[in-house]
Amino acid sequence: MLLLREAIDRGSLSAAGRALRIPVPTVSRKISDLEAQLGAKLLVRTTRSLTLTDVGVAYLAAARRILDEVDGAEREAAGEFAEPKGELVLSAPIQFGRLHVLPVVADFLDQFPKIGVRLLLADRNVHLVDDHVDMALRIGRLANSTMIATRIGTMRIVTAASPALLARHGSPAVPEDLRDLPAVAVDGPMPEANWRALPSGRAAADSAPLPPRFAVTTTEAAVDAAIRGIGVVRLLHYQVVEAVEAGGLAIILDDFEPEPVPVHLVHATRGQMPLKLRRFLDFAAPALRERLAKLSPRDRPSQATS
Repeated sequence: MLLLREAIDRGSLSAAGRALRIPVPTVSRKISDLEAQLGAKLLVRTTRSLTLTDVGVAYLAAARRILDEVDGAEREAAGEFAEPKGELVLSAPIQFGRLHVLPVVADFLDQFPKIGVRLLLADRNVHLVDDHVDMALRIGRLANSTMIATRIGTMRIVTAASPALLARHGSPAVPEDLRDLPAVAVDGPMPEANWRALPSGRAAADSAPLPPRFAVTTTEAAVDAAIRGIGVVRLLHYQVVEAVEAGGLAIILDDFEPEPVPVHLVHATRGQMPLKLRRFLDFAAPALRERLAKLSPRDRPSQATS
C-alpha cells in the first residue's frame, strides 16, 4: 500500500524508490505482487507515466485511510500524543527562517528537551504531506486547500533605493516617477504588488512597470545591487530592513504600498495533532506575532485568509 501510494504521489516508480530508498525493481515487483494477490490490475504503466485503473482509484483511497490510521497508531504507541517528543519537521523561506524562525526554534528547544527539529529553509512552498513536513511558515495569500492555517501577522511589500541613487535621480513622489529610474528585479516567486490609491483619495497609478536594468535570482543579491545604486528594488519588508537600518537603502513611496500580505503557520489536517506539533504552534505563534509586529509597525489590517 505504501509503495503504491508513493508511486502515484511522486509520479513514478523510480521517484518512489528514491524517496523510500528501495531499488526500483523491488518497488515494481512488490506492486505486481499486490496486484496478483488482489487478482486485479491497479496501475497502467507506460514509459512516461503511471495511471490508476478504476479499481486502483478505489483501492488507493482505502489504502490512504488505512495508512493514516497505522501512522496514527504508531505515533500514539510511541507516546507522541501523550508526551511532547520526537522529531518536528518545519519549513520556512530562507532569509525569514534564518532571521526569525531559527531564534524561535532555539528557544523552543530549550523548553522541550525531548523534541528535535529539522528546519527546511527554501524559497518555495514545499508539499507538506509529500515532503513529510509537519508545519510550514507561508508568506503570501494562501490558495484554497485542506491545510489548517494560523495567521500570525502581515508583511509589507516595499520599494527601496540607495541614498546615492536618489541623490542622482531625485526621490520619486508618485509611482509614475519610477519609470525614470533603473530597477533591480528578482527572478522568482513574489507576492502580487499592485499599487494602491492613497487613503485621501488621490489617484495613484494602477501599476508602475519597471523594466529591470539588472535581474538576479536571490533577494540577498538584489538588496546588494540596490545598495550599490544599480537600481530601485521592490521586496518584502524583512528582506530589506537590515539594509534600511544600516543606511544602505531608504524606503520610498511608502504611501503607495499595496496591502500587506498575510503570514501563516500551516499544517496538514491528518487526525489528532501530536503534542510536539501542538506545543510548537502554541509556543511559536505568539513569538512570531511579536516579531512581525515589531518588524512592520506600519502594517495595515487586512482580511484574514484561510
